[in-house]
Amino acid sequence: MDRVPVKEEDCFKREVTEDTKVKEEPQMNPRVGCKRKLAMSSLPCVKRHKAELMCSGVRDKTAYVSLQRFTEMNLLSDYRFLEDVARTADRVSRDIFLTRPKRKKYLLFLKNRARKQGVYLRLLPSGFSKRRENSTVFDHRNQQFCWHVKLQFPQSQAEYVEKRVPDDKTINEILKPYIDPEKSDPVIRQRLKAYTQSQTGVQILMRVENMQQNLIRYYELDPSKSLVNNLRNKVIIEYPTLHVVLKGCSNDMQLLHQVKSESAQKLGNGD
Repeated sequence: MDRVPVKEEDCFKREVTEDTKVKEEPQMNPRVGCKRKLAMSSLPCVKRHKAELMCSGVRDKTAYVSLQRFTEMNLLSDYRFLEDVARTADRVSRDIFLTRPKRKKYLLFLKNRARKQGVYLRLLPSGFSKRRENSTVFDHRNQQFCWHVKLQFPQSQAEYVEKRVPDDKTINEILKPYIDPEKSDPVIRQRLKAYTQSQTGVQILMRVENMQQNLIRYYELDPSKSLVNNLRNKVIIEYPTLHVVLKGCSNDMQLLHQVKSESAQKLGNGD
């Protein structure tokens, strides 16, 4: 069979055409890749991917990762993400242009209303943790405070928070869900076993504010009286913190009236 003669010109055209096709195909560049996909892509592929899937090119930091695939890199990424959130929240809280004047007026209103009840309420700047935690509000309908109350149980090394506690509620009523042997929550009752099984009873103490740094004294509150009666004529920084102490275990917590009586006794003895 005779071969068909091929002109050199046709061969040259075919080689040029194939070479042009190769040049038109996007070259894979290992340095460029979509951050949301593991496959490496060229710049045109990345642009097409972003346009088709509305992809920003930034990895989704909140995407679900199964426990089997969770690595130290994921842990580090989550830690940095939480740091960024905290940094953003702190920056917003410090921005004077984002601070609402109504909020400042409301805080001033709380201080004035507390003063009318004989409670000297002190509020901290917005950067402090107690300022962020405080959920105290004033109920206009019932004309009473609903306090944010922190309860500390040192003998069990436990701490709880009660939010929106009406100021006419007694301390005994506040503590009932915690240390009442029958009506307390079973989980909390187990945690506060030292209190629920105690036969000696408890003392309710609250730290005296606005004293010298080296002096730590406590008021002893009456659990049968309402919260507002116990807070009257006292300085409260943001919200009251009540120390629930077993009787006989508060030797290292000096009471204010004990200090006064000891001073009077020394003066009477001429010391």
